[in-house]
Amino acid sequence: MSELSDDPDLRFYGGRLASAVPIAFFIVWAIVQSGLLGVGDTTGLVVGMLAGLIIGMLFVKGPWKDYADVIFDGMTERVAATAIVAWLWAGMFAETIQAGGFVDGLVWAADAVNVGAGLFPALTFLLAALLATGIGTGYGTAIAFTALVFPAGVVLGSNPVLLFGAILSGAVFGDNLAPVSDTTIVSAVTQDADIGGVVASRIKYAVVAAIFAFAAYLIAGRSMASAPLDVGGVSTGGSALGLVHLLSIGIVIVTAVAGRHIIEAVSWGLITSMVLNIGLDLADASAMLAFKAPQNSGLVQQIDALPVIGAVVVPVEAGNTAVAGSLYAGASGFFPLIVLVLLIVAGAQVMQRGGGFEAIQDFLLNSVATTVRRAEMTMVIGTAMVNAMITINTAAEIAIAPYIRTLGRRFNINGYRRANILDANTSALGYIFPWGGGLLAGFTAMQQLPNEYEWFTQAMVVNPASVWPYVFHGWFLVAVFILAAWTGYGREYVPDRVSEEVSRV
Repeated sequence: MSELSDDPDLRFYGGRLASAVPIAFFIVWAIVQSGLLGVGDTTGLVVGMLAGLIIGMLFVKGPWKDYADVIFDGMTERVAATAIVAWLWAGMFAETIQAGGFVDGLVWAADAVNVGAGLFPALTFLLAALLATGIGTGYGTAIAFTALVFPAGVVLGSNPVLLFGAILSGAVFGDNLAPVSDTTIVSAVTQDADIGGVVASRIKYAVVAAIFAFAAYLIAGRSMASAPLDVGGVSTGGSALGLVHLLSIGIVIVTAVAGRHIIEAVSWGLITSMVLNIGLDLADASAMLAFKAPQNSGLVQQIDALPVIGAVVVPVEAGNTAVAGSLYAGASGFFPLIVLVLLIVAGAQVMQRGGGFEAIQDFLLNSVATTVRRAEMTMVIGTAMVNAMITINTAAEIAIAPYIRTLGRRFNINGYRRANILDANTSALGYIFPWGGGLLAGFTAMQQLPNEYEWFTQAMVVNPASVWPYVFHGWFLVAVFILAAWTGYGREYVPDRVSEEVSRV
């Protein structure tokens, strides 16, 4: 038994590993639904996780109430709430910029500087990496770039699957390297290392992987490109005015880098985009928020006549009432994903409280990690296994961090090295697995595109199970650390860095 293990709070028929039944059932469900049947439906994944939690209950020894309480405990975890808030704010921001013609502006710019379909995925990777590093959220980047840059690339003739992979790769880069990223902070704090030193020490790994990824997107982009689409309003002509929203994005980046909370940073960008839309006549107020109310109502007719409030009240037939606009669409589109994430974190909580994670960690600690090389390899394998079961990369980091710390200390491995192995793999794999939170965030934004553009068909929506081979930066980042663990490249022991800055390591 390792020093990580305590008596589990939940007991299962079949032992500690039986606590993994809910998550294991969900993974099988996701593979069958998305991979084998090709059904990219987030609500369907919700049903799979619900079924897994119900089946897991049948294995519980003792009161089922304890099992239910653990589920509620998991669903109230702060790590899930953090991801949800990022999705909601990023969704509203991306939709509002989209309403202001930012996609038209990107198409115009690409045509003006002669960026063809072959080069577009590589540039998308670089720009997504820049944004994710600046704002510190790969999920927000995946949402924004899928809503804004993805349709522009499709119009130019870039391969949709490759382009989506490039967006996810950029998100991986930022999640791994950004000083304000939650994964960077968690990896540093849990391994007793300072954030600045951790970021500085991982640049060499991230840049090597990024160079190979950029080259791969250049090669694949040219070989997989097709002819531009003739889609009428959004064509290779485009409109330059939409590029004014680069100011909105810049405000988000600068505010986040300045140390402001991501909610504050995105809120200022959202306010700026709304002011630009109305001030420059890029979009009507009703395009951002519209109350579609019954036209036969006297109150509605009076409100409609008002100069400001009337701009967001749209009289419609009684059967067509609704709330609409970019703010509404940006938030509501993520509701199924929010429910799914809450349920998955609950399933992870069941596995933690039931001793499933400890059982896996005990096996790796006592049977596999017998040398420094094998210890670091099992760190990589362990993070991969946990990320396969927990879709939110921050939650996966929190779950596996004690194992990484215990194993690293056993072999006197420096805290920087431990934090880098932990963060790189959780950042990468969270955007590669078809049920990963980062991938599903971008996919959810993509599902809304057929409603935004008449030319965007359902056939252009990328199946989550098809994109995993094209998240090049994610794969290269994992490969870099496998090679580093095997060869010892960059390996440091505790005495290798002794300074006031790293006194805790």
